[in-house]
Amino acid sequence: MADAPAFAIVVARFYEDLADRLTEGAERVFAEVGAQVEVHPVPGAFELALGARYCADSGRYAGVACLGAVIRGETDHYEYVCAEAAHGISQVSLDTGVPCAFGVLTVESMEQALARAGGGKRHTGEDAARAVLRMAELRGELGSAS
Repeated sequence: MADAPAFAIVVARFYEDLADRLTEGAERVFAEVGAQVEVHPVPGAFELALGARYCADSGRYAGVACLGAVIRGETDHYEYVCAEAAHGISQVSLDTGVPCAFGVLTVESMEQALARAGGGKRHTGEDAARAVLRMAELRGELGSAS
């Protein structure tokens, strides 16, 4: 569908299996509405905001779904990465007007992550795609597409 809006998925590849599951869910939601989608991998959750900014600044996308996972460890690293990823992704949306969804699992264990990546609880990849689709739609409804 050539006239369909294009969306980006920026995905943190630190946890490969989770990244694949989250991406598959988001791609499925975008496909359901006929949206074009391009996937851009980044190393980890900390890099999601900059990846989203590159996508937003490119002018190619109606929105960006940011996907990844941060699993708590024994250090404070978890707190910093989660906070900076959330803040950075939000800042990209506010600075550019391009909707960016926070599809980052922030969990205590791999078991919790798998449950939220299509394993029964919910699917964070799908949720992020739905959020960015809705926000792009709202942007268009209100005439703020530039």
